[in-house]
Amino acid sequence: MANRRFLHRATALPWQIKALIPILGVLVGGLLAFEAAVLKHNIPQGHWILVAASFGALLICFVLLFVLLVLVEKPLAELKSTIHRVREGDLDARVAFAERDDDVGQLGKQFNAMVQRLHENQAEIARLHQGEMQRAEHLATIGELAAGLAHEIRNPLAGIAGAVEVMKTELPAGSASLEVVGDVQNEIRRIQEILNNLLAYARPRPPNFDVTDFNATVEQAVLMARQQTRNNPIEVVFRPGAGLTVVRHDPAQIHQVLLNLLLNGMQAISGPGRVEVSSRREGHWAVVSVADTGRGIPAQELPNIFKPFFTTRRDGTGLGLPLARGIVEAHGGRIEVTSVPGKGTQFSFWLPASDSGPEPVA
Repeated sequence: MANRRFLHRATALPWQIKALIPILGVLVGGLLAFEAAVLKHNIPQGHWILVAASFGALLICFVLLFVLLVLVEKPLAELKSTIHRVREGDLDARVAFAERDDDVGQLGKQFNAMVQRLHENQAEIARLHQGEMQRAEHLATIGELAAGLAHEIRNPLAGIAGAVEVMKTELPAGSASLEVVGDVQNEIRRIQEILNNLLAYARPRPPNFDVTDFNATVEQAVLMARQQTRNNPIEVVFRPGAGLTVVRHDPAQIHQVLLNLLLNGMQAISGPGRVEVSSRREGHWAVVSVADTGRGIPAQELPNIFKPFFTTRRDGTGLGLPLARGIVEAHGGRIEVTSVPGKGTQFSFWLPASDSGPEPVA
């Protein structure tokens, strides 16, 4: 314990004393050796020589100390002061000793270059942040406008749907117009779906969390998707994982996410195929993967699939995947996709698997 305290005190000494200790040790050792030689050989006027040597040793020490103070202490003090200014946010601070041509000057040049890089990075971050804020405000305005338009369109559209239904009932059974009316009703339903998705995307509902069986939520979506495959040679398989009986989530919203992914996978398959759903637990995460054997997604289109209104299908709205990602992120999770053209696509999303789960997102 005593040795440890001594070492701590020694390391706490100023650097000037640490630099002079070995020099003083060499000088004192040399003087003692010289004095021993004088006494042993009885050198004439040896004591005067010893005094002169001692004075010279002290003079050397003072000169070395002065050189250290001028060449090292002053730059160190300036460096500490400049670092304090940089820490306080002054990224215009620079050290003046960078103009020197020695190693200390090289240190100053590297420090100034580092601060300059920090200054440039901060300016770039501020520029990007400003751009993102403007983009967010722009998107928020567009979202409110779209939501308002969608709300205003829904009511007249419902009236049009009712009028078409009346027209359909009044047409004779063999009328050629029945097929046209059916097409009109299909298009009305498609517009209603787009408006509903647009409203859900522009004004998302916060999750209504419930602690329940996560695999049961996944299985319900799989069962509903199987109803769509009765006339198609597509197999839908569910492989439940262990440790997911109690997960805090919104069953209705997760059901919506899974059904969207399942239908996308089924629509990507032409002819016989397979959609496999699997769940598993990875640490504190509940993970669901939906893999299909469809046509896949080209690599250049993958970065765009979560953007609103981007779709690779003729009858797609381009809002299903953005809605799915919004729901997953509102649960505190993330969603990813991998695809190989001609072989298939896999969507996977991660949700917190702890019993408490995330707080509801306002």
